[in-house]
Amino acid sequence: MWKLTKFILLLCVAAPCFAQQDAQYSQYIFNGIYINPAYAGYRERVNINATYRNQWTGIEGAPKSFSLAADAIMPNERVGLSLVMSAEQLGAQKNISAFANYAYRFPINEEGTSKLAFGLGVGVMQSGLNGDMLNPRDLDDTNIPSGTVKQILPDMHAGVFFSTPKMYVGASVNNLISKYILDKRSLDYNFPTPRPHYYLTGGLLIPIEEYVIDFKPFFLIKDDLKGPTVLDVNAFFLFKQKVWLGAGYRTGIKLYDKPALQGNISNNNAIIGMTEIFISERLRLGYSYDFSMSNLAGYAGSTHEISLSWNFYTIKEKQLNFCYF
Repeated sequence: MWKLTKFILLLCVAAPCFAQQDAQYSQYIFNGIYINPAYAGYRERVNINATYRNQWTGIEGAPKSFSLAADAIMPNERVGLSLVMSAEQLGAQKNISAFANYAYRFPINEEGTSKLAFGLGVGVMQSGLNGDMLNPRDLDDTNIPSGTVKQILPDMHAGVFFSTPKMYVGASVNNLISKYILDKRSLDYNFPTPRPHYYLTGGLLIPIEEYVIDFKPFFLIKDDLKGPTVLDVNAFFLFKQKVWLGAGYRTGIKLYDKPALQGNISNNNAIIGMTEIFISERLRLGYSYDFSMSNLAGYAGSTHEISLSWNFYTIKEKQLNFCYF
């Protein structure tokens, strides 16, 4: 019980209570559609990715999340389409969602190797809260629901993505309208409110020895205007086009003042180890391990994440596009 109490206290320091946070994935590099709809069609082949994350395994009610994404390029090579389904659970909160994404890609150079894509995602989420799992100070608190309550909300995502064979940069925002729809429903109990999340990503691919060793540094900045701004800095080595091996560092940073934010932003600090193996020409398996360096380190245990991807292209075709997620 003390572990659960400690976890809840630290979670409330990191973000205002009953604010719904997007699921966090260390392997976002392998599942770019989850954070940016403009990524749809980027691989220019059919791609299917499934990712499961079990965070802070030593704590009761800790976050667990699963996502399944599929994307493809249309015959005109300008339009990318994707479908993303996800399920997330954090203590008494449980959410499921499904989004369809559309991206239109403009070639920037004559060869068509550099592209600028604009994406839009539309979908629906079901957000649930089990009030019986909460432990209120006041047993007669009417702001806490009895049993499980659910809200079904439409939502939208938007993004832009620029890429060349050796670099990429993207910006996106999730949860554009659901917060405002939920606010208008005037619920008589507290309920997790989806909040817009803003993402900025970028990366480079630096060949060290062609088709033998490549180096890829990349980053992600995530912000929701209220909680801590989170920075992920990562670096991979690709060996013989078959094995990605790398590490990353996640930390909270202060870009601007946030009056609602309390506590130490370093509560997000973690070291991440990641690998992805090309089992065959089409099948890839990824694994990451997060080691917490925050105040949760003595309580949280390990964080494990596993991903599986199926790509409908050949190794030769893959070599023509190094800079994929």
